[in-house]
Amino acid sequence: MDNTRIYRMSFAGVYPLYIQKAERKGRSKEEVDEIIFWLTGYSPTSLQQIIDDKIDFEHFFKHAPNLNSNISKIKGVICGYRIEDIQDPLVQKVRYLDKLIDELAKGKPMEKILRK
Repeated sequence: MDNTRIYRMSFAGVYPLYIQKAERKGRSKEEVDEIIFWLTGYSPTSLQQIIDDKIDFEHFFKHAPNLNSNISKIKGVICGYRIEDIQDPLVQKVRYLDKLIDELAKGKPMEKILRK
């Protein structure tokens, strides 16, 4: 799997797609943001700055203020790959976020998505 594309991909380019996916299934932008805040520790202000600056995924996760300690509880298959088996740490973090957004779109309650 060629991971270099993920490293350079702008978070700002993918963020609206996360919101669209959630809204198509009756969920909200606020829920997408809550997932991002929970996973990374970013605040609303810092997330907006990342979007405005068009930060790539590599720097988005590298500079995340506080990756959630329950991140290892995120398991399953996303894009044909078992998350817990992904060797590249950055790709694994991106897939964690993808998995959480998928769970939101599938109607899971926030308590379960946020591993409470």
